[in-house]
Amino acid sequence: MGTEITLDVGGVSLTYSKNHRGIDHGSLFQEADRKPVRSEQLKTYDHYESEEQDAPASAEMAFTRPLKDVVPRLELLGFDLSRVQSEYEGVAEGWREETRSFLDDDTGLDDDTGPVPDPMSFTEFRQFAIEHPLESLDDTFLWDANEECAEKIRGRFVGAALERIPRDRSYDGDAYSERSFFGELVNILHPYSVMRLLAEGKANDNASVTWQYGPLVNAGWAAEDEFVPQARRTETFLIATEGSSDVHILKHALALLRPGIADFFHFIDVSEGHPFSGTGNLVKFAEGLAKIDVQNQVVFLFDNDAEGLDAHERFSRLTLPANMRGTMLPELEVFREFPAQGPEGLRKADINRRAAAIECYLDLNVGDYTSGKVMWTNYKKTLGVYQGALEHKESYVKEFLEQTHETIAEGSYDMSRIEAVLGLLIAECTAMAVRPWEITAA
Repeated sequence: MGTEITLDVGGVSLTYSKNHRGIDHGSLFQEADRKPVRSEQLKTYDHYESEEQDAPASAEMAFTRPLKDVVPRLELLGFDLSRVQSEYEGVAEGWREETRSFLDDDTGLDDDTGPVPDPMSFTEFRQFAIEHPLESLDDTFLWDANEECAEKIRGRFVGAALERIPRDRSYDGDAYSERSFFGELVNILHPYSVMRLLAEGKANDNASVTWQYGPLVNAGWAAEDEFVPQARRTETFLIATEGSSDVHILKHALALLRPGIADFFHFIDVSEGHPFSGTGNLVKFAEGLAKIDVQNQVVFLFDNDAEGLDAHERFSRLTLPANMRGTMLPELEVFREFPAQGPEGLRKADINRRAAAIECYLDLNVGDYTSGKVMWTNYKKTLGVYQGALEHKESYVKEFLEQTHETIAEGSYDMSRIEAVLGLLIAECTAMAVRPWEITAA
């Protein structure tokens, strides 16, 4: 009979392969998600229980992770809600045209007439998908070929206006429970789009996303080393920064605040110094990568100061491929009135686009210096503003790099500013992410 492998969310199968690995879903998971999960495909549980033994963990191995924790990975793979909507609308339009074509062939109707059903709008389909929490759906196995059984399989969906869902009706016969029937109704998009859609329902937050490979490996159809977690090289983002300090800060911030997606981000190796330090070199680096048509996804991150603004404006004039983009550290309200030392003494000033390097996004109320201020330095004639630098910035960096998950949990360190930086960085990468079906189509 063979052995199956599926990608499931809350007990609903989204992909299916038999006797081979099929689609590689390793990018959805990290090593910590590898664990044994009870499998219906293992027929020997009674034997092990009678012998008072546990089933071999290797035969139950799977990657499993709550849906809410898969969502950030889906978005970095290109599956944000706006793109899910675009895919759905394309499917709906194609279904409408195909349905009209069938009706025209059968009835001889004109192109502009005929009882063509109006497919659900994306808003309607989204609501349909999330108003039935996965855990609330009956998963009782039913397989009798009679009307009573068919009605039980349809469950709460009996009498629903299912004809407005743009799907192939020939798949109705595959359902064996109310939950699997619901799966047939919503699984009309890329499986990652379906997961992103279901994640819109808060009740589905803890639904398990599971890719169980143990039975396949145990049966000899695949090798365990075929199942590797973490983002693939083509799915990661190279973050190019102005200096070494930026790299250390961002890597540590991701490890502390976004460990579930940290493997998506790579940085220039600065173990022996930054090879492209400074704003001018960073722009030249970008120009060089564009000329050699580098295939990596690259984000150039400039400081929110006068030097960064000048460099970002020069960067913006470059002709760059779609896999390269640049941004500045975010402007923050807290920087509108920031202590600044200049010829006229210490005054409050707006340091956005003038003096907010990445060190300003750390907690400046801890460590040896608890009254952060910037010092005005050189005048940028091209912009008509002064450049500034944070005083004692090395001290703030040292204090940040000593923070741990425990100290962050205690709330003794203010992470709000660096959170804003990560939010901007992730948004830029999500916007640039290429959808897998576009790669396939190419």
